[in-house]
Amino acid sequence: MADPDTPTVTLDTTLATRPAPRRKRAVPARVRIMGWLLLLVAVVSLSTTLVTRNLLLREVDRDVRSALEQEAAELDQVLAEGVDRATGQPFADVRHALSAHLRRQYVDDDEVIVAWTPQSGPMLQDRAEPFRLGAHPEVLDPILASPDHSGAVATPAGELRWIRVDATGAAGDRGALVVGYLVDRDRAEVASTVRVLLGVGLLGVVLAGASAWFVAGQILSPVRLVRRAAAEITEHDLTRRITVEGRDDVAALAEQFNAMLDRLERAFATQRRFLDDAGHELRTPITIVSGHLELLGEDPVERAEAVRLCLDELDRMNRMVNDLLLLAKAEQPDFIDARPVEVAELTGDVYAKVRAIGDRRWRLESIGEGVALLDEQRITQAVVQLAQNAVQHSPEGSEVLIGSLVRPAPGGGSVSFWVADRGPGVRPEDAGAIFERFSRGSTGGAPGHRAGAGLGLAIVRAIAEAHGGFVRLTSAPGAGARFAVEVPLRVPEGEGMTVQLPVGGTPGGGSWRES
Repeated sequence: MADPDTPTVTLDTTLATRPAPRRKRAVPARVRIMGWLLLLVAVVSLSTTLVTRNLLLREVDRDVRSALEQEAAELDQVLAEGVDRATGQPFADVRHALSAHLRRQYVDDDEVIVAWTPQSGPMLQDRAEPFRLGAHPEVLDPILASPDHSGAVATPAGELRWIRVDATGAAGDRGALVVGYLVDRDRAEVASTVRVLLGVGLLGVVLAGASAWFVAGQILSPVRLVRRAAAEITEHDLTRRITVEGRDDVAALAEQFNAMLDRLERAFATQRRFLDDAGHELRTPITIVSGHLELLGEDPVERAEAVRLCLDELDRMNRMVNDLLLLAKAEQPDFIDARPVEVAELTGDVYAKVRAIGDRRWRLESIGEGVALLDEQRITQAVVQLAQNAVQHSPEGSEVLIGSLVRPAPGGGSVSFWVADRGPGVRPEDAGAIFERFSRGSTGGAPGHRAGAGLGLAIVRAIAEAHGGFVRLTSAPGAGARFAVEVPLRVPEGEGMTVQLPVGGTPGGGSWRES
């Protein structure tokens, strides 16, 4: 049964094994772009054709109405004059007036003029074949009897638009003049124009479709590259990137895709590193625990010693797993929660905490004054880790120094937190390697202290780098070592300059070297 105080690590593999939900295959973007453009061009073309057709038909109606009204006005003028312009004699009756008016008219194609009196009926008419209004009483009689003086009527030759002018002579005799116009030929010309416009519109749709297909292909070409790159990406190869050209939206998409691949590659690398580290380092304590359990005898003393050793190894595994998880989390964007921190107050708090770590002569060397944007918990964790490292590598009762320093500078500056010990120091050949995971210095630890897993300084470096800084090491063999976490000075808006408050002397100890 697992110890309830022992943290467990659960790897959720369901996302990797669960099949992605199937989606209905969508219409390709290139086809959608072409379809929408074709629809737009077709709607514009059809709307233009319909508007043009209506305007042309209105023009036909307006011309016909104008011609008919002109004929009626001319007859009204003749009747008002009452004199035959050809002879200069007054009209004897209405029939004489209508006859004189017709002699002066020129009948256009599709035009019909009929003079009518009750005594003679349709006495005069003029219209080219095949339709003569006077020969179709079924058409003429309703026009003469209509209470309206204008209108439209269907005829064997098509629709006839007509106007009627009634005339009354001095003797009370009556007559009428009917002027009509067959509009089918004009409307046929309008229909022909509409067909031409539809043909031109159809040709425009075809050309627009071809252009849209070509242009969409050019625009979406980088998107296809992104798709092909995504199809070639596997969990074992995340190195492929898209070549970014230009500064348009597609280029921005490619940049975002590359950034996503960078994040995925880092995440997979972190995961692989965590699994490799855990598998490598946990193998030894697991082997130790397994060996002791296999050799466990009946002797109570041996059993108690075996249980103690197993618990010790399990505790070491617990610390190792927590450190590995911390290093894995250090590569995430939300690892640091920077907030305004009083450097002096933070230094004092850390000093109070580290004094309980080991039997050493702890001394607060200096305190930096000011406010800086830091993750207080992470900085505390880093300095405590350095203090534990100092205790592990220094003699009992020796001096260990703690301090902080603020270096303001125009446009920047830095904040440092350090721990210095009087131990054997760090050899030059070990200076760079000790910050790697599972790396241990060759100088060994203090008597009575068990060597760690080699993750402490790696955690310190991860915290410093997450703040945008680094770890400095000053050491010489036999002269002790000084480890300093140095991060950029970021002052909250509205805060003043920072200063340094000395507390004690500064020990010597070689030159500064960046790890």
